[in-house]
Amino acid sequence: MNPAVQKTIAFALLILAGYLLQHKIRGKQDLAGVKVLILSVILPATIFVALLKVSISPRLLLLPALALLLNAGFYFISSRALPHLGFRSGDKEWRTMMMLVPSLAPGLSAFPFILEYLGDEPLALAALADVGNKVFVLIVLYLIAMRWYYGSRGTHAKVTDRASKLKDLGMSLLKEPVNLVIIAALAMLAAGLDLSSLPFFVEDTVARLAALMTPIVLLFIGMAVRFRRREMAQILRVLCFRSGLAFLLSATLVLLGGLGGAMALLTVVFAQSATSFWPFAHMSAVESLREEGAPAVFDLDLGLNVLAFSLPFSTVVILTVLSFGDWFSAPAVIGPVGLLMLIFPAGYALRPLFRAEEVENVRV
Repeated sequence: MNPAVQKTIAFALLILAGYLLQHKIRGKQDLAGVKVLILSVILPATIFVALLKVSISPRLLLLPALALLLNAGFYFISSRALPHLGFRSGDKEWRTMMMLVPSLAPGLSAFPFILEYLGDEPLALAALADVGNKVFVLIVLYLIAMRWYYGSRGTHAKVTDRASKLKDLGMSLLKEPVNLVIIAALAMLAAGLDLSSLPFFVEDTVARLAALMTPIVLLFIGMAVRFRRREMAQILRVLCFRSGLAFLLSATLVLLGGLGGAMALLTVVFAQSATSFWPFAHMSAVESLREEGAPAVFDLDLGLNVLAFSLPFSTVVILTVLSFGDWFSAPAVIGPVGLLMLIFPAGYALRPLFRAEEVENVRV
């Protein structure tokens, strides 16, 4: 059997094991504890090890900019497409989707598979690219959420309040464990140091933590997945659109950049990451500011369902891509797959045309 397929089956069994553990989870706080462990300890250790194995060049500074460009592409195309997918422009459901669709959460949904299938260097490059994505989801989407909030009230934010919040977000971005280890690793590489330059007990501890990355994340995915029938078709329609758009944008980048092999696969997989929790945090903050009786700016229930469904959806897509290996590194494959993913949402968007044609035929 193909080694990649065997690895995928092993990963699926770990996810199944996590799913079977759901009855042991007593509440959201248990899952939150596992998530904190992953994002604050295990993932930073993994990225630290990976970065110290990479030769850093000034050209790599383009990676965060490219990730920001990807986020922006998602945002502007989604703003035009969502009204055709059942979300009326300006409604709270439309605003909710506009916050979630452009966001990426590669830490939980892509990094473990990048590490296992592609290796340390692609993981380090993905971590650098994620810095740009974090700027978008933490700062840009927050500004958008607050603009909608003050717009719904017919007022404008005070400059001092907005500057203070941006300062807080900037500090949060700087203090995030993953970003701290990226800064530390880049500083060590600039000084000509690597992992072996550290005391053995530090090197050994970091390596052992990094080794936990894949099994813990896969168990978490299994424990976190929830299948809800309500809004499932609507959410699946948007996630298929998002995935198809991601394939088309990655195919464009691979073609223009002349990428191949592991770099092409990295581009495809990174773009298929699940939606991020940070936009939901922004939406929750906005809703907490809303006065009683005022119309809702966002639909938090819809946002939660999208988050719950996005992680397993992205996991399936990413594992499928990586199981096929280099076959998915060619734009001639990536592009058509993106178009296939768009069939379901496109069918919904074209329904009014078919209905109008049916009505016209009846009249005739």
